[in-house]
Amino acid sequence: MPTQDLTSPPLVPDAPPRRPTGLGLSGKLLVLTVLFVTIAEIAIFVPSLANFRLSWLSDRVAAARTAALVLEAAPEAAVSPELGRQILDSVGAQVVVVKREDTRRLLASSDMPPSIDQHVDMRDVPFWRAVIDAFYSLFSTHNRVLRVVAEAPRDGDFLEIVLDERPLHKAMVKFAITIFLVSLLISLGAGLLIYVSLNALFVRPMRRLTGWMAAFREAPEDASRIIVPSGRTDELGTAEEALAELQRGLSQTLMQKTHLAALGLAVSKINHDLRNLLASVQLISDRLMEVQDPAVQRVVPKLMAALDRAITYCEQTLSYGRAQEPLPERRSVDVGALIDEVRDTLGLSAEGPVRWVASLERPLVMDADPDQMFRVLLNLTRNAKQALEARAPNDPERDQVHVIARRRGSVVEIEVSDTGPGIPAAQRDHLFSAFRASARRGGTRLGLPIADELVRAHGGDIRLVDGTIGATFLITIPDRPVDLRARAARLARA
Repeated sequence: MPTQDLTSPPLVPDAPPRRPTGLGLSGKLLVLTVLFVTIAEIAIFVPSLANFRLSWLSDRVAAARTAALVLEAAPEAAVSPELGRQILDSVGAQVVVVKREDTRRLLASSDMPPSIDQHVDMRDVPFWRAVIDAFYSLFSTHNRVLRVVAEAPRDGDFLEIVLDERPLHKAMVKFAITIFLVSLLISLGAGLLIYVSLNALFVRPMRRLTGWMAAFREAPEDASRIIVPSGRTDELGTAEEALAELQRGLSQTLMQKTHLAALGLAVSKINHDLRNLLASVQLISDRLMEVQDPAVQRVVPKLMAALDRAITYCEQTLSYGRAQEPLPERRSVDVGALIDEVRDTLGLSAEGPVRWVASLERPLVMDADPDQMFRVLLNLTRNAKQALEARAPNDPERDQVHVIARRRGSVVEIEVSDTGPGIPAAQRDHLFSAFRASARRGGTRLGLPIADELVRAHGGDIRLVDGTIGATFLITIPDRPVDLRARAARLARA
């Protein structure tokens, strides 16, 4: 059987992950890299071109200085026309002039001096002027004549040469082509290296991350589609771990919703028949009212009340799953009588193997829905009883269920505790979440969530008290606020 690589998302044959259209992230990185490197090369090319032009002219000036030294060393008639032309050809100029004090020494290729198109003073060339002149020389379409002035040799005033721009133009074109090709190769090479690096470090992990997300989207209840973190220690590794935690939580939530839906479907199927059975039992129980036995007469009302509650619970079983628990119908409730009824329903007493211990102020009245508070106390005390019975044989000196009730101002506090093993620390964070916490094997895991919902509907609170023997739950039920104006109006009408 083929094995699956845990570092890659599971395959989804029916719905493959949608691949990005157009230029992908890696392609955009490549284009931007080449673009920015090219811009940087252009920024370097412009001053390089200007410096190349100045260097080329400086070379001609250096050759002219050598020729000037020859002119100064030779007598006036010693330089023949043929030698003059050879000197000018070596310099690459048409005219070389040296001015020293009041004398000018001229070396020309012809008696008629050429017409000057541009003057260049090498002694002081601003950068911006050098850049402009360089582009003029590069894109010149005709052969201009340049007059170049520079420092004269041996402390002269200045050295002047006149030359054609055509050789300079050809040299600059060759230089520009070379720089362009080198810049292009550098841009492509740098872009390729950055593309490979970023693709390995970022793009591929991002593609893997989005692949897991797409696979999980297709079947969020499938635990095998939860991303397996790669173990990276950077931000992408943190994102993978956060995504894995999010997917696990979402998958568990969906599983809980599925369980609730299955529970609601199952209960809806048996609800009708169960109500009919309970109604039949209620009719049979009515006949017990005719029995004159005092014990029967004492038990029958409690039996009838229990049957009425059972029928009501059947009718409201689906309310938790639909989040439609009826609002509490609050009235004055005798807390002592309510606790006694819970004790009788559980079948506990002060002499049984699991001892019932109740301590409360009498009379103690609370403002609450009696049926809903009966359900809250019954759920808590039943959990306590079952936790104690799990370590049978029971000892009444050791296994006890305690119920304490008291009033603190406008709030009634009811404390339900036991001397059992308590609630494991791993379950305390999810005590009031459906299907998440149950200290007893086989429990429905709905008792505490239902109790929490009913208590909060009264505006109260239920919580686990830390640092006690066994498990201790504290319930607080505040009285409803009194509208003093409405009460004064009712008293006035009376």
